[in-house]
Amino acid sequence: MSEQPQTGPDTPQGTPPGGPPGAARGGPPGGSPRGRRRLSAAQWPTVLGLTVVWVLLWGTFSVADVVTGILVGLVVCVVFPLPPIETQVRLRPVGLLRFTVRFVIDMTVSTWRLNRYILGPRPPLCAVLAVRMRTPSDLMLTATSVAVAAVPGSNVLDVHRASGTLFVHVVGAGGEAEWERARYEVLRLEDRVVRAFGTRADIAALDAWERHGPANGSGGSPGFDGPGPGAGPGGTDDTGGRSGPWKRS
Repeated sequence: MSEQPQTGPDTPQGTPPGGPPGAARGGPPGGSPRGRRRLSAAQWPTVLGLTVVWVLLWGTFSVADVVTGILVGLVVCVVFPLPPIETQVRLRPVGLLRFTVRFVIDMTVSTWRLNRYILGPRPPLCAVLAVRMRTPSDLMLTATSVAVAAVPGSNVLDVHRASGTLFVHVVGAGGEAEWERARYEVLRLEDRVVRAFGTRADIAALDAWERHGPANGSGGSPGFDGPGPGAGPGGTDDTGGRSGPWKRS
């Protein structure tokens, strides 16, 4: 005869033999953890943005369109959940104020300089410069590239993530003096971005570079180390195998 499951005073009433539902399948009570993770992956700012896009695509604003947009946003976020993003931003009031004031000044000066080039008798000379950043954070690299691209007369053509190098197209850079000035302005903008939004590790890396130079001891200016314009698929790398002061996976 098969042994009957034993129940005692500590067994909750209504609990089936073998434990609560889901225990026999090796999962915790309440259903599949994968299902819970996928449901919790519905990031509400993303859902809100998708809802706005949905309403704009339909061209009409109605309750039905809004509800449908929310449902579509939820389905997209659950079926294609975004990976968790680690918070790497620290708002620093003094650095943020300094960044804002100097950025407005840079925008004004660059606009005046670009208008002078356009109205000048000869077309300005342009150059593509490789400027290696000094902080290991991908987020700071992205923020700096956005800030550089927002300044009139400069645009980021490519980003080499392995060495943290920005390839910047600069208007009015026809000689060594202009090249050095453009590199200096990019690095100065990076300094303001890091001290306004960076973590302590980002600021420490920036200070360490300013005190001791590149961490790998390769020497040289941050503006000259890094891959050449041909680096990438089918291109060449003029760094001699170096990947810069920090290696990013």
